[in-house]
Amino acid sequence: MSSAAPKPESGAGLSGRIARLFVYPVKSCAGVELAEAVVTPAGLDLDRAWMVVDAEGNFVSQRELPRMALIRPQLKIHEVILRAPGMLALHLTIDAVEEPVQVRLWDDEVPAYDMGSVAAQWFSDFLGQRLRLVRFDPDHRRLSNLEWTGGLEAPNQFNDGYPFLVASTASLAGLNERLASAGHAPVGIERFRPNIVIEGVEAHDEDRADALRIGSEPGTVLKLVKPCPRCPIPNVDPQTGETSPVVGDTLQSYRQNPRLDGRVTFAMNAILLEGEDAVLRVGQPVSGDWKFD
Repeated sequence: MSSAAPKPESGAGLSGRIARLFVYPVKSCAGVELAEAVVTPAGLDLDRAWMVVDAEGNFVSQRELPRMALIRPQLKIHEVILRAPGMLALHLTIDAVEEPVQVRLWDDEVPAYDMGSVAAQWFSDFLGQRLRLVRFDPDHRRLSNLEWTGGLEAPNQFNDGYPFLVASTASLAGLNERLASAGHAPVGIERFRPNIVIEGVEAHDEDRADALRIGSEPGTVLKLVKPCPRCPIPNVDPQTGETSPVVGDTLQSYRQNPRLDGRVTFAMNAILLEGEDAVLRVGQPVSGDWKFD
């Protein structure tokens, strides 16, 4: 079944507000929910600034290590504190790194900085294999796919491909209605790892909008550029680290996207057009015009 939906009337427009904000300081570990967040061209401040890699320098994620969901960061002024069941807290100084290294994220060779032996041992002990923690090199310019951005250069840190991910409470409610009708428990938006969650809109309105303006003029403007194809991570329970195919199977029944050759999509990747250094806050108004192909 296609995920395509009828386009709204041309005179209408998206109108809602920010319901929740999240950053994910360490790629594929738990997110941090915030009341406000600073906007950078590469995403919300400190989003995916760190990443876990294996002995060969390849990134690892919840796809193969679902227990990463149990690693919970806490942001302080000068440090990030990581906690996990059975582990002492790991303190990372935000502005401190060790030696430069090269790592691989998907098809990209990315310069980074190793975070040292203590962090490496901590992740290795908790996740049960030899691992290291690295910090993104801010001097490196890793760009989103120019075909999807329309030729606009959009930098990322260790994001999969785009600096922002936008979802809505209504889209999640639609999924949970389907789960309930099949006798399954509801799930939280945390499974989908969005940065910005909007409320007051219809389910999957984020798919149909061209750009979002957040806050009062001049505001922050995000262009919605690509539906987010979903890997198995939404099947991971962020509270337990256990996996079940229920979420993925349910999405497969109604969210196959013809724009991505039938892949299952949920939420929209976005890039920054205006508003560098702006502060997004929960409750801010969100508006946008519909996209007409």
